[in-house]
Order: sequence, then structure tokens, then C-alpha cells
Amino acid sequence: MKVPAAMLKRLLLLSAMSLLVPGAAMAQDARFPAISGHGPIVPAPDADNQPDPSIRYRVVFNITKAPTDPAQPNPSIVKVARFLNLLATRGIRPAAGDIVAIVHGPATPLVMNDAAYQAKFKVANPNLPLIAALKGAGAQVHVCSQALHGQNIAAVSTAKDVQVDLAALTTLATLQLQGFALIPD
Repeated sequence: MKVPAAMLKRLLLLSAMSLLVPGAAMAQDARFPAISGHGPIVPAPDADNQPDPSIRYRVVFNITKAPTDPAQPNPSIVKVARFLNLLATRGIRPAAGDIVAIVHGPATPLVMNDAAYQAKFKVANPNLPLIAALKGAGAQVHVCSQALHGQNIAAVSTAKDVQVDLAALTTLATLQLQGFALIPD
């Protein structure tokens, strides 16, 4: 029986990816090549517009939307993990600080430490493990101090892995002027 070329290519890619994390299930590796357990992807090695390893990806994510369920990770911060997982399908690991998420508006509570989040929502902050994983991958999570003030969240109530900026407006402008691509919410 002859195996179609596209299927053979996909099997070879999945086999190679399984070698990246010893002992992990092949399907798990393929879905989470950079950020384990967050931002699942489906590899599509034959799709057009694959990430380009010759490009330095410098990206700022504008995160403003609140989740529908505070007991679940904010989908907009999950998108950052998905982006890193998509880049990893081509072996791309951005340099530390090249991926930035700036949180403001209704999304602001996602950066609260667990005690503050539990006081507000009566559940543990489901975003903290993802924020830590993003930091471990070199991404940065920032929050707007103006949004913290507007939402009555004390700066000392932010998670330890979150940087407090003067304003999302200035962070977005500065990073774009430095050449970062903007991915809106």
C-alpha cells in the first residue's frame, strides 16, 4: 500500500516533534511545541504562509477583552501561547522580550495575584500558570497602570511575573515605533 506524500510528510513531522520532549505523547507535542498545556495548535505543514525562520518576530498583543468565565484562562492571553506554539512548529523561539502582551481595559483583572483574584471572583486565577509559562518562554506580560487605577486594582495586587507600565497607550505606541507588529484583541 502506497502512503500519500502529504500523509508521509505529516507523519515524519509528528515523529520528529515527538523527539523534542522525551517521554511525552506525540499528539501532545504536536499541539503544544513551545508552551505546554496552553494555546493548542494543529500542525499543518502543507499550509501556506508558514512562520519564516529568517524573520525576527517582534510582536505586541493588545489584550482588552474580559473572559466570559473568570474560572477559565482569558482567551486573549491564550492567543499569545498559541502564537508561540505556531512559531515553534518551524523551530522559531523568539528572543526574550520580543513577544509582549499589554493588558488593559476589561481584561485587566487577569494579571491579579491569586489572593486578589480570589477575593474578586471567588476562584483561583486560572491565568497565573499561563503567565508563568509565557515568562519562561521569554514573553512578557505588561499591564496598564491607568487600567489598574480605573478598575480599582492596587499595583501590589498584580502577579509577580507582570510588569506595570505607565499606560497601554504609550506601550503600544513605543513598541510599534520600535518595529513590533501589533496583534489586536
